[in-house]
Amino acid sequence: MIVVSHRGPYLFSLGEGGVVATRGPGGLAGTLHALATSSDALRDACCISAANSDGDRAVAGGAPTPELGTDVRFVELDPEAHQLHIEVISNEVLWFLFHGLFDLVREPTFDESLRPAWDAYVEVNRVFANEVAEFASRGDTVLVQDYPLALVPGMLRESRPDLRLSYFAHTPFCGASSIRVLPDYMAHALCASLASAPAGFHTRRWVREYSASVLEVLGDDPLHDDSCFVAPLGPDPTAFSRVAASDAVVAAARDVDALVGERTMIFRTDRIDPAKNIVRGFLAYDRLLDTHREWRERVVFVAMLTNSRVNLAEYVRYQEEVADAVTAVNDRWSTPSWRPIVVDTVDDFERTVAGFTRYDVLMVNSLKDGLNLVAKEGPLVNARDGVLCLSPETGSYEELSEAAIEVHQWDVAESADALHRALSMPPDERAARARRLAELAVVHTPRTWLHANVSHAR
Repeated sequence: MIVVSHRGPYLFSLGEGGVVATRGPGGLAGTLHALATSSDALRDACCISAANSDGDRAVAGGAPTPELGTDVRFVELDPEAHQLHIEVISNEVLWFLFHGLFDLVREPTFDESLRPAWDAYVEVNRVFANEVAEFASRGDTVLVQDYPLALVPGMLRESRPDLRLSYFAHTPFCGASSIRVLPDYMAHALCASLASAPAGFHTRRWVREYSASVLEVLGDDPLHDDSCFVAPLGPDPTAFSRVAASDAVVAAARDVDALVGERTMIFRTDRIDPAKNIVRGFLAYDRLLDTHREWRERVVFVAMLTNSRVNLAEYVRYQEEVADAVTAVNDRWSTPSWRPIVVDTVDDFERTVAGFTRYDVLMVNSLKDGLNLVAKEGPLVNARDGVLCLSPETGSYEELSEAAIEVHQWDVAESADALHRALSMPPDERAARARRLAELAVVHTPRTWLHANVSHAR
């Protein structure tokens, strides 16, 4: 079995003792890392990813230590082509398209600069497809992951028809009208490639959107021949609970306790990405404090946020908007002994898990999310019968809605009401909802997700 992803399960760095392997960044990399280290699910697999560091390039031909259990290979990419591939087409175009982030009155405006970027996207996908085609044995199963490599399935179907293929999208998918935002050549190439292999998504909703897009562009409905599948992802319950009980998380939890004290804690943890809707979450909290004065000085909103895609102007602007929103709320409501919002920008996995264990309310109000694993990870290890406020635009809402409180991603007043309801919830209802959330969070795991990808490959 071969797993193909832009980012792999490990990030390699050069240390004094040689090459050091650590958990790769990002949700997909974390999932692959869990599969590679916590079970034999990827024991005989090979993961092929892009070389993104000197350490990666040092082990481009395979993993440097046998205890990793999974063969890791890296492809070398032309730096300029790689930059256009990931920053322009993947992040500025496809990410915005799939998450509904374009302000269509003003953007996008595609001009002559798009074509070289698209050519670079095609080139990078071709490098990956060629690597797989040369490495794979006859009849191998190849699992292609996510939008940076959306052309790989079609390329492999053409060059290696003997391979069993599947593609999995970790983002939402746009609908029939939105796919037409793309130039025709891009829309056709993407839909034709994805339709050449079974395509998987986290929810039935994204399957429907994808199917409508393919029908609109190609005239064929992939639902008719069972070439779509749903495979929700969840945390590895054993591994994640082990992390929550680790010395590092226990120490980090003491820091969080010292920060919050006896106050109630609202928590969120996100990359600073417009799709995560962080600003409206703070505006909802501001309204809560304005309309329900009983929560003033009794609640702290802890936000663990990490910068993302700092080379994109839209992300830099959004980082500034997030900072401005925090300043406005704190300036309005702070007292000598209370700061309403505390932002932690240290990118530390153990600190995040410590936040999960301590929150009273978890806020997930994304504008649109393929899944949002945070909504499952938090309830799995929370120790305070925490309440989940969850946007219906997250993929995880389809699984968790019965035990969560819906928070409208655009309606700040309704979101404030949802926070008040969560904070005011009677203890017995909190406990019942928390138990149910913990049960629902582990229905699907990395192993069940992998099994679905393999079983649908053809």
